Amino acid sequence: MISFFKKKQIIDNLAWLGVDIHNHLLPEIDDGAKDLQQSLQLINSLKNLGLESFICTPHVYPDLYPNTPDTIADALSKLKSTAALPVENHRISAAAEYLVDDNFLPNNQLLCISDNYLLIEIPYASEVKNLEQIIFDLQIKGYKVILAHPERYLMYYKNHDRLSRLKDRDVLFQLNLLSVSGYYGKDVRLFAEFILSKKWYDFAGTDLHHQKHADELTKIVNSGYLYKSVGDYPFQNKLLL
Repeated sequence: MISFFKKKQIIDNLAWLGVDIHNHLLPEIDDGAKDLQQSLQLINSLKNLGLESFICTPHVYPDLYPNTPDTIADALSKLKSTAALPVENHRISAAAEYLVDDNFLPNNQLLCISDNYLLIEIPYASEVKNLEQIIFDLQIKGYKVILAHPERYLMYYKNHDRLSRLKDRDVLFQLNLLSVSGYYGKDVRLFAEFILSKKWYDFAGTDLHHQKHADELTKIVNSGYLYKSVGDYPFQNKLLL
């Protein structure tokens, strides 16, 4: 019997994303890769999923992870100098993920992803009193502010208007790919779906910290679930290659 219905092809890779703009692959620098061996394991996991380009974004928390351009450059150099690196040297670079809270004091050494794209995060459950003013001040200085994983901030769940105001102020949003699988919980998944429905996301990233993240990501990629969920979404990652 001839079937007139073609089975939809399963896309079981991440090549469509182009570049991972948010991850914690650098060794011994934050709560990501604990050593060089783990860095290489995580990169291998992502390479096996079809990713070839990585912009590493270690945390910058003044009290917990007081990273600087020098500490980040040293970690990147250590990673790129190993003969076991599974991707081409020029395809790994580094910026940072800056915690913006009430004590945030920007300086002239902020590390950007590319072309002045600045990745920031905010506390998960508490309001930053002057957030909009801080973002405005950064934009005046020429930074293009990307808010990491907005779907994970509890204070926006019941007040979408506050998140909408950030979009109105030209803040770019970055989705954590694991959010759509429910890895961080049902509420995060539902809020991610809401933001996707609004077309508010601009970028996506793995936010990969450890092997558990890599294993979960591998599962949803290999099953075709991730591409089915967001593969057709117009993320702008490839613009940063």
